[in-house]
Amino acid sequence: MADIDYFFATLSPYSYLAGTRLEEVAAKHGATIAYKPMDIVALFGRTGGTPPKDRHASRQEYRLQEMRRQSDKLGMALNLKPAHWPTNAAPSSYAIIAASKAGGGDLGGLCHAILRACWAEEKDIADDAVIRACLEGAGFDPALADSGLLVGAETYAANLEEAVERGVFGAPFYITEDDQRFWGQDRLDDLDRHLAGRAK
Repeated sequence: MADIDYFFATLSPYSYLAGTRLEEVAAKHGATIAYKPMDIVALFGRTGGTPPKDRHASRQEYRLQEMRRQSDKLGMALNLKPAHWPTNAAPSSYAIIAASKAGGGDLGGLCHAILRACWAEEKDIADDAVIRACLEGAGFDPALADSGLLVGAETYAANLEEAVERGVFGAPFYITEDDQRFWGQDRLDDLDRHLAGRAK
C-alpha cells in the first residue's frame, strides 16, 4: 500500500494548482504515492456534490474569484474558462493509468503536464496528440496513449468506487495509510505536517 493515495481528476483546476507540491512533500518524507485518476462528475453525483455548471451563480462567481486568487498566490498561469473545458477526461486518465503500470517515467510530471495543458495552455486533453506529447515529455512511451484501454477503463471505474467507499468527495484528495484525509491543494501543508509527525 502506498503512503499516500492521491485521488484527482484531470479536469480539476485545483488538481492543477497543486502543481508538483505533492511529489515534493512525498520526497521530503520518503513517502510513496498511488495515483488514482477518477471521474469527478460521477463522484459529485455519488457524494452529494454539484458540477460547477449546475451550481448557484454565487457559488460559480466565488469559484472563479478563488481560482484567480490561488493562481496569483502560487504564481501559476491559469485560464479561468479554458477553451477545451469540460472535455472527455477518460483518455488522459487512461494514459496516466497505463504509464503508472509501465513505469520508467515521471508520473507526477505527467499528471501535471496534462493538467497544465488544460488549464494553462488551452489544449484539449482528450486529443491523442496532446496526450502523446505529455507522455513523451514525462519520459514515457507516447504509444501508451493507445495501449491498455480496457485496463484503463476498468481501473478508472474502480478508482471511482474506491473513492466513494473511502470518503472522497472532491479533487485533489489525499489519504494517508492511517486514513487521514486531506481535501484540496491548500491542505498540502497539513499533509506535510502529518507525515512529519508520523516520522517522529
